[in-house]
This record gives sequence, C-alpha cells and structure tokens, in this order.
Amino acid sequence: MNAEQLAQSRVLIVGDVMLDRYWFGSTDRISPEAPVPVVRVQRDEDRVGGAANVALNAAVLGAQATLLSVVGADEPGRKLVTLLVDTPIRNAMRQDPTLKTTVKLRVVSRQQQLIRLDFEHKPDHEVLAAMMERYEQELAFHDVVLLSDYGKGGLEHLDQMMNLARTQGKTILVDPKGRDYSRYAGATLLTPNRAELAQVVGDWSCEQDLTARAQGLRKKLSLKALLLTRSEEGMSLYTETGELHIPTEAKEVYDVSGAGDTVIATVAVMLGAGLSMEDAVRTANRAAGIVVGKLGTASVTPKELWGTT
Repeated sequence: MNAEQLAQSRVLIVGDVMLDRYWFGSTDRISPEAPVPVVRVQRDEDRVGGAANVALNAAVLGAQATLLSVVGADEPGRKLVTLLVDTPIRNAMRQDPTLKTTVKLRVVSRQQQLIRLDFEHKPDHEVLAAMMERYEQELAFHDVVLLSDYGKGGLEHLDQMMNLARTQGKTILVDPKGRDYSRYAGATLLTPNRAELAQVVGDWSCEQDLTARAQGLRKKLSLKALLLTRSEEGMSLYTETGELHIPTEAKEVYDVSGAGDTVIATVAVMLGAGLSMEDAVRTANRAAGIVVGKLGTASVTPKELWGTT
C-alpha cells in the first residue's frame, strides 16, 4: 500500500468527540488519609479522544479524513479545536455553548494508569440537528462513512444519517454502543468488542456457539460483515461466506486505550483505498498490535505498518 493509494481513501467520521487528558507523576508513598497512592504530578498532556481519535488514526495513515461533530464552547472544547489544528484532519466540527465537552482524565505513574476520571454530561437536546445539512454536503465528497458511537448523544440522528449514506451507495462502518443494535441495521460493518457483543447476543459457551450468535446477528441486521475484536485472542470476521479468525500480533501490551479506534479507522481507510474486507481487517489487526504497545490513545503510521513512508 503506497501513499498515493492511501490518499485516495476519503473517510467521513461522525460521532462523539472528547478530550483525553493525562496527568503524569511519581508515586513514592501512600497517603496518610486513606490507603491510596500519592501522585506528585510533574506534567500533563491533552490528546484528542473519541471520534476525534478515530479521525486522527485515519488521517495519520494518509487518508483524507473529515471529522463532523459538536463540542462545547468550554475550555476542553476550545482545547480540542486547538489540538485539531495541528493534525491532518479536515475539521468540520462546531461548538455549542449549551454543551459541556466530555473529558476523560487519566492519572499515570510509572507507565501505569492509576485511575480514570470521567467528566460527562448528557446533552438535553439533539446536538447534531443543526449539522444534518452539512452532513449531506460532506457525503458527496467521501466514499466511506464511519459512525463512532460512544453513547454521548452525538448520534441521535443515526438512522437518518445511515439512510442518506445508503442511498448514495457509501460504505458504512459503525463502532456500536448499548444493547439495541437495531439502529445499526443495514450497515456495511459493525465492530463490537467481546463485552459489547455479549450484551446483545448473550454469553457464548464455545467457538461454535459464538459463530452461530454472531452470524445470526449479522443476518438479522442485514450487515455485510461483523468484526469482533477479542483482545489477546485477536479478531474474528463474520461474513456471508464464513468466518475468518486472525490471531493477535501484539508483542507487548502497555495500554489498550483507543485500540478499537485504531481498528475501525484502519479498516475504513483500507476499504476506501480499494482493499477487500479480509485484507482490510488483517491490516487493522496489525495496526492494533502496534498501538497497544503505546501509552494512551495513539495512532499508527504507514512506516510502522509497512516499513515505508
């Protein structure tokens, strides 16, 4: 896969954006107030999170990646806008003064995450209602639509978005959330992890049982494919022609934060560049094996994937 092929991939990412905030410090003693470690914070770092991290993964691979979302007009929202300026992402995001931007704060010491604090507020209105016209405009310029659902309220118009994308013959990838997958019916590909799939189809007793449940869900929702990410067990792709099980390529795991973002972003870019579903998933599996060796939400470069620029 060369740079010219990757640059032909045009991916529109829509979904919930958040700010990933990190506090790094040293831990040398236990608090006298409670049996918890005392962290002396020495530096902090902010990174784009949620759908913005998905877009970053697509853009770093060399694709034309557009991010459509809404954040608050608060400090975290302004920080996200600033961070996006320094990325290759084409930003179609707007700020809403009535929203509070979701923040995930991670406290890290000695390469180990000690705690994560989530600051999130469910919006009291449909945050993308005013963005539907822009969404329709952007559809015409993209081949792949990636819907990144974090359950934060950004995809309340998902049905309408999917119908528009299907009408225009776009490839639709969804990172699902919740127990009701009926809203994702007709997508090209769904990418749940083990816990997310179990919420929908129930616990499986063996590999054969898993295959029956996964294929049953795929057929029920009229999906072209379902990709199950399985951590140390790799990935399983379920299609009309059968199943493809791919073992993990991770050599050392530091942090699985954002690994799912890397997987779906890589599949989207590869499909947009003309690869088959099977080859796109194999590439995504390789990318996931690289990104879990990095701390926090991260991305993978073409050089890391293929050894070339």
